[in-house]
Amino acid sequence: MVLDKINRPGLQGVIAAQTRLSRVDGQAGELIIAGYRVDEIAPRATFEEMVYLLWHDRLPTEKELAGFQVELAGLRTLPPVAMQALKQAAEKKLPVMDALRMAAGLLSLNADPEDAPAASRALVAAFATIVAAYWRTLNGDKPVEPNPELSHAANYLYMLDGEAPSEGRVRALDTYLNTVIDHGFNASTFTARTIVSTQSDIISGVVGAIGALKGPIHGGAPGPALDMVFEIGTAENAEPWLRNALEAGERLMGFGHRVYKVRDPRADVLNGAAAEFFQDGDQSDLYALVRHVEKEAIRLLEEYKPGRNLQTNVEFYTALVLHGIGLKTDIFAPTFAVSRVGGWTAHALEHLAEGRLIRPLADYAGANGRKWVSIEER
Repeated sequence: MVLDKINRPGLQGVIAAQTRLSRVDGQAGELIIAGYRVDEIAPRATFEEMVYLLWHDRLPTEKELAGFQVELAGLRTLPPVAMQALKQAAEKKLPVMDALRMAAGLLSLNADPEDAPAASRALVAAFATIVAAYWRTLNGDKPVEPNPELSHAANYLYMLDGEAPSEGRVRALDTYLNTVIDHGFNASTFTARTIVSTQSDIISGVVGAIGALKGPIHGGAPGPALDMVFEIGTAENAEPWLRNALEAGERLMGFGHRVYKVRDPRADVLNGAAAEFFQDGDQSDLYALVRHVEKEAIRLLEEYKPGRNLQTNVEFYTALVLHGIGLKTDIFAPTFAVSRVGGWTAHALEHLAEGRLIRPLADYAGANGRKWVSIEER
């Protein structure tokens, strides 16, 4: 059989499957999640509603949502061996993403990994517990038991600091989780689908996805985006600081995206969440500074890199929202995983139902015609 060879490094532009879960239009700056524009649904839905939507292709009724919330809440507690693994990881001060990868594999003890829907529920329910328990253990605090009376977002905040969160913090976190829950065939999602395409189990697929997300060029860098704002410090310092960085050839964190050739629509959603959260609080000055830095950065990027249209991406306002609700930068990426596990499981379920083995080709570029030489003659 002769195959047409089209060299697409990194599979850029290659369509590997069909999905009903999300559509990313980089030219128009549009993200559709299960039929809804991200700016339409993310600020309104709870995280549980978004997960239900991805899994069932429709929003739940009030009764269905209540039952789904109870079901997920009942799966938040980790197996004892997972807690022991987190304790040992903390003793070695491993990064949070490593601890999440380790403990996620142990969730096979909470659900049969061959029962894909049950395993998906266990994964989504327990990710927040893993991250919160490890974060507290790593910082010398006792883990907080999950509270089944709280929503997924509220319980995550509760497990992190041991206090009932305000409605504003919960709404801001729900909006963030909803905004980043799915984003097409990105590296981690593709990894999950590739693993389950072999008819492996869904927990294995998600563990692989965590490994892909850990890589900094996929997981992103929302922490450094906020660090840049703090280093700038004042509105007056924004232009000279940014000019110095650009003239030194440095990248401005939080600007530009491989897919979006215009403004990242998720940035607008999170900007709206930040505006609502910060407008009446004691950090309104920080929000004003962020907006000024963004304006100056876009202006200077066009001056120094004309025609590239480098616009604000999701990292920029992710940093502001997560900082505002009290999260430390070291758990920004793991909190992203707390959201994206909803998308990973949805893609895995979709592929198990309809997909085929993912088996791309590689274009061989090595040597030919070599002859064996015995070891005595080498």
